Amino acid sequence: MQYSTSLVWFRRDLRDYDHAALYYALKASQQVYCVFVFDTDILNQLSDKADRRVEFIWESVQELKTALQQRGSDLIVLHGSAQHEVPQLAQTLQAQAVFANHDYEPSAIARDAQVAQQLQAHDIDFHHYKDQAIFEKDEVLTMAHKPYSVFTPYKNAWLKTVNDFYLKAYPVEHYLNKLAKIQPQPLASLESFGFQRTNLSSLRLPTGMSGSATLFDDFIERIKHYKEARDFPAVKGVSYLSVHLRFGTISIRQLARTAMQIGGFGAETWLSELIWRDFYFQILHHNPQLEAGKAFKTEFEAIAFPNSATLFTAWCEGKTGYPLVDAAMRQLNTTGFMHNRLRMVAASFLVKDLLIDWRWGERYFAENLIDFDFSANNGGWQWAASTGCDAQPWFRIFNPITQSERFDGHGKFIRKYVAELAQCNDKEIHAPWLMSAQRQSSINTVIGQNYPKPIVDHATQRERVLSLYKNTV
Repeated sequence: MQYSTSLVWFRRDLRDYDHAALYYALKASQQVYCVFVFDTDILNQLSDKADRRVEFIWESVQELKTALQQRGSDLIVLHGSAQHEVPQLAQTLQAQAVFANHDYEPSAIARDAQVAQQLQAHDIDFHHYKDQAIFEKDEVLTMAHKPYSVFTPYKNAWLKTVNDFYLKAYPVEHYLNKLAKIQPQPLASLESFGFQRTNLSSLRLPTGMSGSATLFDDFIERIKHYKEARDFPAVKGVSYLSVHLRFGTISIRQLARTAMQIGGFGAETWLSELIWRDFYFQILHHNPQLEAGKAFKTEFEAIAFPNSATLFTAWCEGKTGYPLVDAAMRQLNTTGFMHNRLRMVAASFLVKDLLIDWRWGERYFAENLIDFDFSANNGGWQWAASTGCDAQPWFRIFNPITQSERFDGHGKFIRKYVAELAQCNDKEIHAPWLMSAQRQSSINTVIGQNYPKPIVDHATQRERVLSLYKNTV
């Protein structure tokens, strides 16, 4: 179908290339307008108005807006409830169709259904497309046409299914002359949307399409070492692209295609991480009850966690007395980022050492991670709590000291975020409470004064949590 005027609604896809909705709109229309909405239905739920995610979005929207202005068009930026703003704008522009890319969270699906209903009432078509995943919904199923709930078979099926068709870029650049010619408008300030600047500019996290390109180019130089380097938080081993994938300032097809072209252990291991994203999107699609806080494994729905608020506060503040856990939490609080290995360590510690419901930790990560994505965050927490799909067995419990010795052997990462322990040697830093009183005094690191004593005993808590799970199963 051909339209004289269409509207592309940008959401978590803040780029002007290899963009499914933009491509299809440009191909099917004589002129195409572009819009992004700072959605108050989402923003009003954020209690902290100094939110790195909102600032990251604002910076990335600014770059996308500039890119479209250089083409003689612009990105219309609105502030309000998206389910009202988008249909209203479509009517104002006399658009015959709105184009957008899929979002997989149940609340977003409900929003899109509302938008579609309002558009339909005015005879405006609503088209949406797969863009942030290689495979979605029912595209990779078992031989019995059921969704996978274990990752490795899913990954094997994914790899058998993928081909050049699924990885090729949408050639948006061939049709950019269809962008509507409009008078450029400046972007309203972040403060005008009710938010404040954070420390984002001081972090080494470039924003927008240019930022993702910089990080990706840098990672490609290191990708062959990814398999060995990714587990060590003091090493520059990961891609740091998660927030760019979250907000779509880079294309998943570009990343997967590059990983498959490069090959080798490093690129293959990283490709597995990209496949995990698709896996968790698929899990959420088939299990929307997860957004309501349900355990994937229903037998673990009613674990009677003691849920000490005091212990939870210590965990949030990085004051548990376990150095690697505290360093991880302080990294999160300071930067909005946490290394992948440490996400597992911190989550396991909260659930299986502090005996606190995984949902408390999931919520804290959701509020503080700049790359927060519901499906991956929920999947990770349920994995750590042994309540999810393909989860760690409930009787397997991370030892925070062993994890520290293994993945931050020299204490470099701990020293960066737990400066109180800087004078400890490489052996002492993992369990500083074992130092003699004389040694503590000599390096001015008195446990219980300069740095907290362990708030729980790992061995004791291990027995308690095993009993808790055993009595639930």
